[in-house]
Parts: sequence; structure tokens; C-alpha cells
Amino acid sequence: MTTTVHHLDRDEGRIAYTLDGPDDAPLVVLLPGMGDTRSTWRELTGPLLAEGYRVAVADLRGQGDSDLTFRTFGDVATAQDAIALVEHLGGPAVLVGHSMSAGAAAWAAAERPDLVAGLALSGPFLRDPSGNRGGGAARIAFQAVFVPPWGAFAWTSYYRSPLHRGAQQPWLDEHVAELRASYRSRARLRQLRRLAGQLTHAVVEARLAEVDAPTIAFVGALDPDFPDPRAEATWIRSALDAQVVLVDDAAHYPHAQRADVVVPEVLGFLAGLPREVGGWAPAQARA
Repeated sequence: MTTTVHHLDRDEGRIAYTLDGPDDAPLVVLLPGMGDTRSTWRELTGPLLAEGYRVAVADLRGQGDSDLTFRTFGDVATAQDAIALVEHLGGPAVLVGHSMSAGAAAWAAAERPDLVAGLALSGPFLRDPSGNRGGGAARIAFQAVFVPPWGAFAWTSYYRSPLHRGAQQPWLDEHVAELRASYRSRARLRQLRRLAGQLTHAVVEARLAEVDAPTIAFVGALDPDFPDPRAEATWIRSALDAQVVLVDDAAHYPHAQRADVVVPEVLGFLAGLPREVGGWAPAQARA
């Protein structure tokens, strides 16, 4: 894979992304969750490229190599960035999203079905159920945590456990150390705090009935962000008419923790999607 970082201009700053694979191949766009970077997808990007896909992996606003100038955050802003990236690269695309970006991907599919051929969602936040990280009380709590001097340590400690409870990859400690170093930047931590203050998934839930894109979703059986992960998986299956996999021995990051389960399922899902010459058939064309 290339290490070349590209930037997409948006109204309040630039979004960073990498791009690999043949120019005429079907496009897959991967989006990380809150407080993470595009390297969270390291277990999936290689297999996607090996299967011949064109793969774009983006950083969210204020995260990774994206600019630190953003004022507007959340699921809708992330969805609009994803739509702009797909338009820039030439879609339609399959959107692969984790956590809040899974919700953003679903919103994008409702907003622009002509650009979204399918959805693959990991640890998806598609609503604001009581007690999860998307609720108002949780937003206040995260804003209080994401401040110097303890903000970087507090976030990465929570990221390490309980969000990665269960199976863990050998690279997790290195990844956590990189995140901790990144969020020692006051400017970057300020961006994360702004995101936490604006985050709500109610805007996504309101549009789920409009999503026609074929969807596969992965819910960690140990995910602490859902009061009942099995019940959340059942609700997602119904809300999106989705194929849903409850992933054993995984918490909020099933794509990283149990790549042995998620990667082959995603590749099989993509192989079954309709194609046109030069790429995917958009969901709108199949409606």
C-alpha cells in the first residue's frame, strides 16, 4: 500500500485520505470511528487490495492527518465528507464505517443512494439508545474527559479497555501509543472535545427507512457501548434489513479484534454486490 496522503478540501479544512488500487476498479471507502485514525482498518485494507478493489481510507475531521481547523462535527458532517470524497474519486462506492462513521455511512446512503452501492458497518451507532456513548449525558462526560493534561491518557485507556475487551491484535499497544502521542496535542484534543459535544446519532435513526443499500453489520458480543449487544444486533437487522454478525470475543472494534471473522465476511459480501462496467451498480439503480 502507498503511504502517500492526499487531502480533500472542505469548507472548514481538509480531510486526509490514502488511495490504492486500480483506477478502474470498484471503489471502497473506509472511515474510522471517533478518536481513531485510518490505521484502524489495517486488517482489512490489504485483503481488499488483494481482491482488486480501489481502496480509499480517510481520517475524520480533526483526526489523523486531517486539518485541525474544523468547527462542525458529527454524523451528518462525516457523511457529507464521505459523499464529497466519493464524488471526488468517482463513485459509486461501498462505504465501510466504524462506530459513529457507521451511522454517517448510513446517512450518506439515505442522502445519496446514487453514490452508495453498499454498507459494511462495524460496531455501528445508528441511534441514541439509553446508556450508550451517543446520549446527552455521555456527551457531557466525554467533554469533561477530553481536556489537558489527562485527556490523551483518559481516552486511550478507555480505548484500550473496555472498548477492546476480548480478543486483541499484536499491534494494539503500538496503535494505542500512537493515539496517545497524537492527542497530547492540545489542538487535536480540542477537536475531539468539539466532536464529543456535537455527537448525536438521532439524525441517523430518523433516516434509516430511506436506506436501500445492501448492508452487512458486525456487533461485538462484548461491546460495552450497548446495554444488550445481541438486542442491538437484532434491531439493526430489522432497521436496515441487514445481514448482521454478532462477533464473539470482541467489543467495540470487531473489525480489528476478530479480523478472522470480519474480513472474509466483508469480502464475501462485496463479491455478491451487483456491478456495472468500471464499478458498482448504485443502490438507486436497483431500487
